Amino acid sequence: MRDRIGSFAGDVFEVQDRYRRGIQRIALAMHRLEVPATAAVNGAAIGAGFDLATMCEIRIAGDNAVFGATFINLGIVPGDGGAWFLQDLLSPQRAAELIFTGRLVRAEEALRLGIVLKIAAASELQSQALQLASIAGKPPQALRPAKRLLRAARRLDLPDLLDLCAAFHGMCHNTPGSPLRRSKPSWTSAPPGSKGFNGRRHS
Repeated sequence: MRDRIGSFAGDVFEVQDRYRRGIQRIALAMHRLEVPATAAVNGAAIGAGFDLATMCEIRIAGDNAVFGATFINLGIVPGDGGAWFLQDLLSPQRAAELIFTGRLVRAEEALRLGIVLKIAAASELQSQALQLASIAGKPPQALRPAKRLLRAARRLDLPDLLDLCAAFHGMCHNTPGSPLRRSKPSWTSAPPGSKGFNGRRHS
């Protein structure tokens, strides 16, 4: 890096283009991923490795894990979108502190800060990650829209988000094989929302 060779060679525009065609494609791919992603961190997740972990919806850490947005220590900035993902994961103030200082964060502090969901012994990390991977077995017609809702909530106001929720509900209710289509509930009185509705139903 100091010698400005390989990925760091060239003028401003060459380096910019290399980032766009290189590591930034990972950030865009993770952002566009339609299914939930889980990161299991065993050991060091430093620099781009830390950023990659923040691109996942769920992170668990081995008790030996260490995290760090250390770019500032090398005189560079997060070039892969890490500033966006970290600020979205934490608060703007906490993200600023980690990026400006470039300090390392051990597993216990990462748990306190909300960087990881939980800590597992290094020997149990893989099995814990596989348990979380069972999320993939949830109904896909709901799992994918649920992730899209979480992503859309970052940029939509509440009325627009509620419109999207309603549309997704309509899709879920009308998807062949949906658990909701296996039986049709029979309401004991008037439909929900009407004055005579008593809140009970029979399936």
